[in-house]
This record gives sequence, C-alpha cells and structure tokens, in this order.
Amino acid sequence: MAFKLIALAAFVAVAKAGLVPLTHVSYQTAPVAYATPLASAVVSKTVEDYDHHPQYSFNYGVSDSLSGDHKSQHETRDGDKVTGSYSLIDADGTKRTVDYVADDVNGFNAVVRREPAVAVATPVVKTVATAAVPAATYGAAPAYAYQAAPVAHATYFAQPHYSQIYV
Repeated sequence: MAFKLIALAAFVAVAKAGLVPLTHVSYQTAPVAYATPLASAVVSKTVEDYDHHPQYSFNYGVSDSLSGDHKSQHETRDGDKVTGSYSLIDADGTKRTVDYVADDVNGFNAVVRREPAVAVATPVVKTVATAAVPAATYGAAPAYAYQAAPVAHATYFAQPHYSQIYV
C-alpha cells in the first residue's frame, strides 16, 4: 500500500511541475514622482593659497669614501628665477660642475665645467696576515631510519608430549 501511495505522490508532483512557469513575468511601472531633497547642498568654493612670489633655498652633499660617491647640489628660487649648481666626481676622477639658471625670459641655461682629476682621500686599510688554521673535518652524519614494526609475531610454544597410556 505504501508503494502505491508513493507512486501516486510522484505522479502528482510530475503533473504539477508542468504547470509551474519557468520565469516570473511581471511589469514594473515607473514611480509617479521621485523624492527630491528639500534643501540642496551648498557648494562652497575653496580658495587655495597661492604664493605669487615663491622663495626657497636648499643644498645637500654626499661624501662616501667607502663607495667613492662624492656629490653636492644647491638651488635657490626667488620668484620665477631659479639658480643653482651641482657637482659630482665622474668615473675617471674628473670633477663635473653644472651651473644653471632658469627663468621665464631665457628658459633653462646650463654651463658645464670639467675640472682635472681630484685626488679623493681614500682610507688607509692595513692588511693583517692571519695565521693559517686547519679546517675542521667532520664525519658523516648518522643515518636515521624508521624500522617498521612486524605485522605478525611468531608464537613460540612447546611441542605437545604424548604419553602412552596402557589399559
């Protein structure tokens, strides 16, 4: 009887599934009016500070005797006129100095000067002879291995002893 009931329920489910639409068809109408804010946001104009006559001056220098890097720069601005110079030591040892001026009238002008090789003081490093020490020798590392436990142990027992019984 239970089998007949299950078969009937399955048949009704299959029959009902044919009537279920695959998509939901609906039509959304546009709203009559959109909600507008009661008060609009006030747009405020920000005034940026603008310096009509900017002025600055900076300089820096690097003197690294370990890597041989020696350079310097300084620059000054007064309004729209920028003047400055930088110098560095080239790979061949000559000192290159660039003096530059930039303004609205003449643009950017640079004068490059090369001076003869400058002897840069290199630090004196004393070489100290070290005594020869024999290298330590090490033996081979021990080999670590895992030994699996036996699956079955042999059981040892005494052989049975049969005695003769006379009746």
